[in-house]
Amino acid sequence: MAIVTDDIEIAVKKLQNGEVVAFPTETVYGLGANAFSGRKVRKIFELKGRPLFNPLIVHIASADYLDEIATSVPAVAKKLADLYWPGPLTLLLPKSRNIPDLVTAGMPTVAVRVPAHPVAKSLLEKLDFPLAAPSANKFTGISPTCAAHVAAAFSDQKLTILDGGHCKKGIESTIIGFKNETPILYRLGAIPIEDIEAITGNVEIMNQNKGVKPAAPGMMKKHYAPRTPLVLIKNIDQLGKVKFGKNAGVILFTDNVNVPAGFQCEILSRHADPEEACANLYAALHRLDNAQLDFVFAELLPETGLGVTINDRLRRAASNIL
Repeated sequence: MAIVTDDIEIAVKKLQNGEVVAFPTETVYGLGANAFSGRKVRKIFELKGRPLFNPLIVHIASADYLDEIATSVPAVAKKLADLYWPGPLTLLLPKSRNIPDLVTAGMPTVAVRVPAHPVAKSLLEKLDFPLAAPSANKFTGISPTCAAHVAAAFSDQKLTILDGGHCKKGIESTIIGFKNETPILYRLGAIPIEDIEAITGNVEIMNQNKGVKPAAPGMMKKHYAPRTPLVLIKNIDQLGKVKFGKNAGVILFTDNVNVPAGFQCEILSRHADPEEACANLYAALHRLDNAQLDFVFAELLPETGLGVTINDRLRRAASNIL
């Protein structure tokens, strides 16, 4: 049975003893273990049911620890780190020998970030090793944004969960890699790509080819998915014409749509605020997934800013698009 605590010293001792601990970040909760130990990191993969070809993110207390994680940092990466660390930015850098191949799925680069959540920061400062951590959910499941989500996912496991409240950002970090100083987007995240490009200029987009193992975390085609079939609908005004069975839910960006009777409705932001929508997305998916519905429908957001990130998550979670 999972144990939820707000005692950071319990989490520190568990991690020092080689156990896996779930901890909060400003993006989502992570499932962490000593990033310098392949044996301890393997427990994360076993607990999640995550394939070994899918790399992890290494979390450090501050940029001062980068020398232990990466062999070099491009000038443009330093510029981004200065601006966005601590925060929801992950950099893909050449890995040092301290990082086991298991963490990077055998690739020469390591994903690394400095989380902004005060509990995560305090936890990392009390440890003499960084934490390798994917999201604290079962593989391809909905990401957790509160301790209760983690506890539900691992209710049958002996897992310690460090409770830090609800995640402020509520969606994963933006992942940026580099090729000859040129920034490359590997994963859309909590920092809009327009904001990155305002600092770096044009950013290339890394497309994940089918059948090729992911070059960075969060690039799997099927991801963030509820158990309930999720159907994307391009024109939400046509919802009343959809034959959906007895029970269905709907996720809306804002409340400017008249939803037909019979739908369980989740509104991401009544003020049409993309940041608020990001913070509420996974919690809304969790609620609807637990409501014993036949289907969940979701409205795509305008393809700008964080709307692009939310749409990316919805498309990876969806089973169909109308």
